[in-house]
Amino acid sequence: MGTPTKRIVISGYYGFQNSGDEAVLQSILLALREQGERQGVHIVPVVLSIQPESTAATYGVESVHRYRMAEVWRAIKGADGLISGGGSLLQDETGWKTIPYYLAILKMAQWLGKPTFIYSQGIGPVHRPMFYGWIRSVFRKCAVVSVRDEESRALLQRMGIETNRVHVVPDPVMGMPLRKERTETNRPSANRMIGVSVRFWNEDRSELNAVAEALRNVLEQTDASIRFLPFHLPSDAAASLYVREKLGETYSHRISTAENVTHPQDMLAEVQACDLLIGMRLHSLIYAAGQQVPMVGVSYDPKIDQFLNRLGMQSACSTKRPDAAALTTEVLRLLQGAEQWREEKLSVIERLKNEAARPAELIASFYTEGRDVQ
Repeated sequence: MGTPTKRIVISGYYGFQNSGDEAVLQSILLALREQGERQGVHIVPVVLSIQPESTAATYGVESVHRYRMAEVWRAIKGADGLISGGGSLLQDETGWKTIPYYLAILKMAQWLGKPTFIYSQGIGPVHRPMFYGWIRSVFRKCAVVSVRDEESRALLQRMGIETNRVHVVPDPVMGMPLRKERTETNRPSANRMIGVSVRFWNEDRSELNAVAEALRNVLEQTDASIRFLPFHLPSDAAASLYVREKLGETYSHRISTAENVTHPQDMLAEVQACDLLIGMRLHSLIYAAGQQVPMVGVSYDPKIDQFLNRLGMQSACSTKRPDAAALTTEVLRLLQGAEQWREEKLSVIERLKNEAARPAELIASFYTEGRDVQ
Protein backbone atom coordinates (compact mmCIF):
# COMPACT_ATOMS: atom_id res chain seq x y z
CA MET A 1 0.00 0.00 0.00
CA GLY A 2 1.58 3.28 -1.15
CA THR A 3 1.68 6.71 0.43
CA PRO A 4 -1.79 8.33 0.38
CA THR A 5 -2.11 11.55 -1.63
CA LYS A 6 -4.24 14.44 -0.39
CA ARG A 7 -5.04 17.50 -2.48
CA ILE A 8 -5.48 20.60 -0.31
CA VAL A 9 -6.64 23.99 -1.57
CA ILE A 10 -4.89 26.94 0.13
CA SER A 11 -6.75 30.24 0.41
CA GLY A 12 -4.96 33.48 1.30
CA TYR A 13 -3.75 36.84 0.04
CA TYR A 14 -1.49 35.39 -2.61
CA GLY A 15 -0.17 36.71 -5.91
CA PHE A 16 -0.34 40.40 -4.94
CA GLN A 17 3.45 40.99 -4.91
CA ASN A 18 3.49 41.35 -1.13
CA SER A 19 6.67 39.69 0.15
CA GLY A 20 5.14 39.05 3.58
CA ASP A 21 2.13 37.17 2.28
CA GLU A 22 4.26 35.31 -0.25
CA ALA A 23 6.50 34.30 2.65
CA VAL A 24 3.43 32.96 4.45
CA LEU A 25 2.61 30.83 1.42
CA GLN A 26 6.20 29.62 1.00
CA SER A 27 6.38 28.73 4.69
CA ILE A 28 3.08 26.82 4.61
CA LEU A 29 4.15 24.88 1.52
CA LEU A 30 7.50 23.93 3.06
CA ALA A 31 5.90 22.93 6.38
CA LEU A 32 3.21 20.83 4.69
CA ARG A 33 5.80 19.01 2.60
CA GLU A 34 8.03 18.37 5.62
CA GLN A 35 5.20 17.20 7.88
CA GLY A 36 3.62 15.15 5.12
CA GLU A 37 6.90 13.32 4.53
CA ARG A 38 7.35 12.82 8.26
CA GLN A 39 3.87 11.38 8.74
CA GLY A 40 3.57 9.40 5.52
CA VAL A 41 1.09 11.46 3.51
CA HIS A 42 1.76 13.15 0.16
CA ILE A 43 0.13 16.60 0.16
CA VAL A 44 -0.57 18.26 -3.20
CA PRO A 45 -1.28 21.99 -2.71
CA VAL A 46 -3.65 23.96 -4.97
CA VAL A 47 -3.21 27.69 -4.32
CA LEU A 48 -5.86 30.36 -4.87
CA SER A 49 -4.05 33.39 -6.29
CA ILE A 50 -4.72 36.66 -8.11
CA GLN A 51 -1.90 35.64 -10.51
CA PRO A 52 -2.19 31.85 -10.75
CA GLU A 53 0.36 31.48 -13.56
CA SER A 54 3.00 33.39 -11.58
CA THR A 55 2.21 31.51 -8.36
CA ALA A 56 2.43 28.15 -10.14
CA ALA A 57 5.77 29.05 -11.72
CA THR A 58 7.27 30.48 -8.53
CA TYR A 59 6.36 27.65 -6.16
CA GLY A 60 5.89 24.66 -8.44
CA VAL A 61 2.25 24.15 -7.41
CA GLU A 62 -1.15 24.05 -9.04
CA SER A 63 -2.92 27.40 -8.85
CA VAL A 64 -6.42 28.74 -9.56
CA HIS A 65 -7.64 32.33 -9.91
CA ARG A 66 -9.11 33.35 -6.57
CA TYR A 67 -12.00 35.34 -8.10
CA ARG A 68 -13.10 32.85 -10.76
CA MET A 69 -15.62 31.13 -8.55
CA ALA A 70 -16.48 28.33 -10.96
CA GLU A 71 -12.79 27.35 -11.03
CA VAL A 72 -12.53 27.72 -7.24
CA TRP A 73 -15.60 25.49 -6.80
CA ARG A 74 -14.13 22.80 -9.06
CA ALA A 75 -10.78 22.95 -7.28
CA ILE A 76 -12.37 22.54 -3.86
CA LYS A 77 -14.74 19.82 -5.08
CA GLY A 78 -11.77 17.82 -6.36
CA ALA A 79 -9.73 18.36 -3.20
CA ASP A 80 -9.50 16.57 0.14
CA GLY A 81 -9.56 19.73 2.25
CA LEU A 82 -9.03 23.49 2.41
CA ILE A 83 -6.57 25.64 4.37
CA SER A 84 -7.42 29.27 5.08
CA GLY A 85 -4.36 31.27 6.02
CA GLY A 86 -2.12 32.50 7.25
CA GLY A 87 -1.92 36.25 7.53
CA SER A 88 -4.56 38.77 8.58
CA LEU A 89 -7.43 37.51 6.45
CA LEU A 90 -10.34 38.02 8.83
CA GLN A 91 -10.21 41.74 9.51
CA ASP A 92 -12.30 44.69 8.32
CA GLU A 93 -9.72 47.42 8.91
CA THR A 94 -8.94 47.60 5.17
CA GLY A 95 -12.56 47.21 4.01
CA TRP A 96 -15.76 45.28 4.64
CA LYS A 97 -15.42 42.83 1.72
CA THR A 98 -12.40 40.93 3.06
CA ILE A 99 -14.11 38.88 5.76
CA PRO A 100 -17.09 37.78 3.58
CA TYR A 101 -14.72 36.63 0.82
CA TYR A 102 -12.56 34.39 3.01
CA LEU A 103 -15.54 33.04 4.94
CA ALA A 104 -17.32 32.27 1.64
CA ILE A 105 -14.35 30.17 0.50
CA LEU A 106 -14.39 28.27 3.79
CA LYS A 107 -18.17 27.84 3.64
CA MET A 108 -17.95 26.55 0.07
CA ALA A 109 -15.60 23.79 1.24
CA GLN A 110 -17.85 22.94 4.17
CA TRP A 111 -20.90 22.73 1.87
CA LEU A 112 -18.92 20.26 -0.24
CA GLY A 113 -18.12 18.20 2.86
CA LYS A 114 -14.41 18.99 2.86
CA PRO A 115 -12.42 19.36 6.09
CA THR A 116 -11.33 22.96 6.66
CA PHE A 117 -8.30 24.27 8.55
CA ILE A 118 -7.47 27.75 9.87
CA TYR A 119 -3.70 28.12 9.57
CA SER A 120 -1.98 30.55 11.95
CA GLN A 121 -4.23 33.48 11.21
CA GLY A 122 -4.18 36.87 12.88
CA ILE A 123 -7.84 37.56 13.63
CA GLY A 124 -9.05 41.16 13.68
CA PRO A 125 -9.56 43.92 14.13
CA VAL A 126 -13.24 43.22 13.47
CA HIS A 127 -15.13 46.49 13.83
CA ARG A 128 -18.50 45.24 12.56
CA PRO A 129 -20.23 42.96 15.13
CA MET A 130 -22.38 41.46 12.37
CA PHE A 131 -19.32 39.43 11.35
CA TYR A 132 -19.04 37.74 14.76
CA GLY A 133 -21.80 35.22 14.12
CA TRP A 134 -20.52 34.44 10.62
CA ILE A 135 -17.01 33.74 11.87
CA ARG A 136 -18.32 31.67 14.79
CA SER A 137 -20.54 29.46 12.61
CA VAL A 138 -17.72 28.73 10.13
CA PHE A 139 -14.93 28.24 12.69
CA ARG A 140 -16.97 25.78 14.75
CA LYS A 141 -17.03 23.46 11.74
CA CYS A 142 -13.27 23.63 11.14
CA ALA A 143 -11.15 20.57 11.92
CA VAL A 144 -8.18 22.65 13.13
CA VAL A 145 -8.15 26.29 14.23
CA SER A 146 -4.77 27.92 14.84
CA VAL A 147 -4.04 31.61 15.36
CA ARG A 148 -0.77 33.47 15.62
CA ASP A 149 -1.25 35.31 18.93
CA GLU A 150 -3.20 35.31 22.20
CA GLU A 151 -5.08 38.46 21.15
CA SER A 152 -6.61 36.55 18.22
CA ARG A 153 -7.69 33.72 20.51
CA ALA A 154 -9.22 36.22 22.94
CA LEU A 155 -11.18 37.84 20.11
CA LEU A 156 -12.48 34.45 18.98
CA GLN A 157 -13.52 33.76 22.57
CA ARG A 158 -15.53 37.00 22.59
CA MET A 159 -17.22 35.75 19.43
CA GLY A 160 -18.29 32.62 21.28
CA ILE A 161 -15.69 30.13 20.07
CA GLU A 162 -14.39 27.73 22.72
CA THR A 163 -10.76 28.53 23.46
CA ASN A 164 -9.80 24.88 23.99
CA ARG A 165 -10.33 24.41 20.23
CA VAL A 166 -7.94 27.23 19.32
CA HIS A 167 -4.20 26.60 19.04
CA VAL A 168 -1.92 29.63 19.50
CA VAL A 169 1.14 29.21 17.28
CA PRO A 170 3.75 31.55 15.77
CA ASP A 171 3.36 33.14 12.37
CA PRO A 172 4.38 30.46 9.83
CA VAL A 173 7.13 32.70 8.46
CA MET A 174 9.12 32.18 11.68
CA GLY A 175 9.89 28.74 10.31
CA MET A 176 10.95 29.80 6.81
CA PRO A 177 14.57 28.82 6.07
CA LEU A 178 17.08 30.50 3.80
CA ARG A 179 17.52 28.89 0.39
CA LYS A 180 19.94 25.97 0.36
CA GLU A 181 21.53 27.66 -2.65
CA ARG A 182 22.31 31.03 -1.11
CA THR A 183 21.62 34.13 -3.21
CA GLU A 184 24.29 36.83 -2.99
CA THR A 185 22.95 40.07 -1.55
CA ASN A 186 24.30 43.47 -2.43
CA ARG A 187 26.07 44.94 0.58
CA PRO A 188 27.00 48.47 -0.50
CA SER A 189 29.85 48.65 2.01
CA ALA A 190 31.60 46.70 4.74
CA ASN A 191 30.05 48.99 7.37
CA ARG A 192 27.14 47.96 9.54
CA MET A 193 23.97 47.86 7.48
CA ILE A 194 20.50 48.94 8.58
CA GLY A 195 17.61 47.45 6.63
CA VAL A 196 14.53 49.67 6.33
CA SER A 197 11.03 48.44 5.45
CA VAL A 198 8.55 51.32 5.09
CA ARG A 199 5.06 51.72 3.71
CA PHE A 200 2.66 54.60 3.14
CA TRP A 201 0.14 55.10 5.93
CA ASN A 202 -0.54 58.69 7.08
CA GLU A 203 -1.87 61.08 4.47
CA ASP A 204 0.51 63.81 5.65
CA ARG A 205 3.47 61.38 5.44
CA SER A 206 4.39 62.25 9.04
CA GLU A 207 5.41 58.64 9.74
CA LEU A 208 7.85 58.60 6.82
CA ASN A 209 9.16 62.05 7.68
CA ALA A 210 9.96 60.76 11.18
CA VAL A 211 11.76 57.72 9.74
CA ALA A 212 13.78 60.00 7.44
CA GLU A 213 14.75 62.28 10.33
CA ALA A 214 15.79 59.30 12.46
CA LEU A 215 17.86 57.82 9.61
CA ARG A 216 19.58 61.16 9.09
CA ASN A 217 20.45 61.23 12.79
CA VAL A 218 21.87 57.71 12.62
CA LEU A 219 23.89 58.46 9.48
CA GLU A 220 25.34 61.53 11.19
CA GLN A 221 26.30 59.63 14.36
CA THR A 222 27.53 56.30 12.94
CA ASP A 223 29.27 54.83 9.92
CA ALA A 224 26.26 52.60 9.12
CA SER A 225 24.80 52.13 5.64
CA ILE A 226 21.08 52.11 4.85
CA ARG A 227 19.39 49.53 2.60
CA PHE A 228 15.72 49.96 1.80
CA LEU A 229 13.77 46.69 1.51
CA PRO A 230 10.42 47.15 -0.31
CA PHE A 231 8.16 44.31 0.81
CA HIS A 232 5.05 45.19 -1.20
CA LEU A 233 5.67 46.21 -4.80
CA PRO A 234 5.29 48.77 -6.20
CA SER A 235 3.92 50.81 -3.29
CA ASP A 236 6.76 50.15 -0.82
CA ALA A 237 9.33 51.02 -3.48
CA ALA A 238 7.62 54.41 -3.80
CA ALA A 239 7.58 54.84 -0.01
CA SER A 240 11.29 53.97 0.13
CA LEU A 241 12.03 56.52 -2.60
CA TYR A 242 10.10 59.16 -0.65
CA VAL A 243 12.32 58.62 2.41
CA ARG A 244 15.49 58.51 0.29
CA GLU A 245 14.63 61.84 -1.27
CA LYS A 246 14.02 63.32 2.19
CA LEU A 247 17.55 62.29 3.15
CA GLY A 248 19.05 64.29 0.28
CA GLU A 249 22.38 63.76 -1.44
CA THR A 250 24.79 64.12 1.49
CA TYR A 251 24.70 60.42 2.41
CA SER A 252 23.60 58.97 -0.94
CA HIS A 253 26.81 56.90 -1.21
CA ARG A 254 25.74 55.04 1.96
CA ILE A 255 22.17 54.33 0.82
CA SER A 256 20.86 51.59 -1.48
CA THR A 257 17.58 49.86 -2.33
CA ALA A 258 16.90 46.17 -2.97
CA GLU A 259 15.39 46.27 -6.45
CA ASN A 260 12.53 44.00 -7.55
CA VAL A 261 13.04 41.31 -4.93
CA THR A 262 9.89 39.20 -5.24
CA HIS A 263 10.74 35.72 -3.95
CA PRO A 264 10.33 35.61 -0.14
CA GLN A 265 13.51 33.63 0.44
CA ASP A 266 15.49 36.20 -1.55
CA MET A 267 14.10 38.95 0.68
CA LEU A 268 14.89 36.80 3.71
CA ALA A 269 18.51 36.72 2.53
CA GLU A 270 18.45 40.52 2.24
CA VAL A 271 17.27 40.82 5.84
CA GLN A 272 19.79 38.23 7.04
CA ALA A 273 22.60 40.40 5.60
CA CYS A 274 21.56 43.36 7.79
CA ASP A 275 22.95 44.20 11.22
CA LEU A 276 19.66 45.80 12.29
CA LEU A 277 16.23 46.28 10.75
CA ILE A 278 13.70 49.12 11.05
CA GLY A 279 10.33 47.73 10.05
CA MET A 280 6.78 48.91 9.46
CA ARG A 281 5.81 45.70 7.67
CA LEU A 282 5.03 42.85 10.09
CA HIS A 283 6.89 40.27 8.06
CA SER A 284 10.01 42.39 7.84
CA LEU A 285 10.16 42.10 11.64
CA ILE A 286 9.40 38.37 11.51
CA TYR A 287 12.15 37.85 8.91
CA ALA A 288 14.56 39.71 11.18
CA ALA A 289 13.61 37.69 14.26
CA GLY A 290 13.97 34.42 12.39
CA GLN A 291 17.52 35.41 11.37
CA GLN A 292 18.36 36.87 14.81
CA VAL A 293 18.70 40.38 13.41
CA PRO A 294 17.84 43.05 16.03
CA MET A 295 14.77 44.98 14.94
CA VAL A 296 13.02 48.27 15.67
CA GLY A 297 9.28 48.37 15.00
CA VAL A 298 7.18 51.31 13.81
CA SER A 299 3.61 50.25 14.54
CA TYR A 300 0.69 51.01 12.23
CA ASP A 301 -1.46 48.07 13.34
CA PRO A 302 -1.94 46.02 16.55
CA LYS A 303 -0.39 43.00 14.83
CA ILE A 304 3.01 44.74 14.96
CA ASP A 305 2.73 45.22 18.72
CA GLN A 306 1.40 41.71 19.24
CA PHE A 307 4.40 40.17 17.51
CA LEU A 308 6.92 42.36 19.32
CA ASN A 309 5.21 41.51 22.62
CA ARG A 310 5.97 37.82 21.99
CA LEU A 311 9.65 38.80 21.94
CA GLY A 312 9.32 40.93 25.07
CA MET A 313 9.65 44.10 23.00
CA GLN A 314 7.68 47.24 22.17
CA SER A 315 7.57 49.38 19.06
CA ALA A 316 9.77 52.47 19.12
CA CYS A 317 6.85 54.62 17.97
CA SER A 318 3.62 54.38 15.99
CA THR A 319 2.10 55.99 12.94
CA LYS A 320 -0.38 57.69 15.27
CA ARG A 321 2.51 59.27 17.18
CA PRO A 322 5.59 59.39 14.93
CA ASP A 323 8.65 60.13 17.04
CA ALA A 324 11.99 60.57 15.29
CA ALA A 325 13.87 61.04 18.57
CA ALA A 326 12.55 57.79 20.08
CA LEU A 327 13.30 55.94 16.85
CA THR A 328 16.84 57.32 16.75
CA THR A 329 17.47 56.36 20.38
CA GLU A 330 16.28 52.78 19.89
CA VAL A 331 18.29 52.28 16.70
CA LEU A 332 21.49 53.55 18.31
CA ARG A 333 20.85 51.42 21.42
CA LEU A 334 20.41 48.22 19.43
CA LEU A 335 23.32 48.93 17.10
CA GLN A 336 25.54 49.13 20.15
CA GLY A 337 23.92 46.24 22.00
CA ALA A 338 23.23 43.84 19.13
CA GLU A 339 25.07 40.89 20.67
CA GLN A 340 23.31 41.31 24.00
CA TRP A 341 19.97 41.46 22.18
CA ARG A 342 20.72 38.17 20.42
CA GLU A 343 21.68 36.47 23.68
CA GLU A 344 18.49 37.70 25.37
CA LYS A 345 16.15 36.72 22.52
CA LEU A 346 17.74 33.49 21.30
CA SER A 347 15.66 31.07 23.38
CA VAL A 348 12.28 32.65 22.57
CA ILE A 349 13.18 32.92 18.85
CA GLU A 350 14.20 29.25 18.71
CA ARG A 351 10.97 28.24 20.47
CA LEU A 352 8.85 30.23 18.02
CA LYS A 353 10.71 28.74 15.05
CA ASN A 354 10.21 25.22 16.38
CA GLU A 355 6.48 25.81 16.97
CA ALA A 356 5.83 27.41 13.57
CA ALA A 357 5.17 24.07 11.85
CA ARG A 358 2.56 22.98 14.43
CA PRO A 359 -0.48 23.68 12.18
CA ALA A 360 1.05 21.63 9.33
CA GLU A 361 1.73 18.83 11.83
CA LEU A 362 -1.92 18.89 12.96
CA ILE A 363 -3.18 18.87 9.36
CA ALA A 364 -0.96 15.96 8.34
CA SER A 365 -2.00 13.97 11.40
CA PHE A 366 -5.67 14.69 10.61
CA TYR A 367 -5.28 12.68 7.43
CA THR A 368 -3.01 9.95 8.76
CA GLU A 369 -5.20 9.35 11.80
CA GLY A 370 -8.44 9.44 9.80
CA ARG A 371 -10.33 11.77 12.09
CA ASP A 372 -13.69 13.26 11.21
CA VAL A 373 -14.35 16.97 10.86
CA GLN A 374 -15.32 18.49 14.20
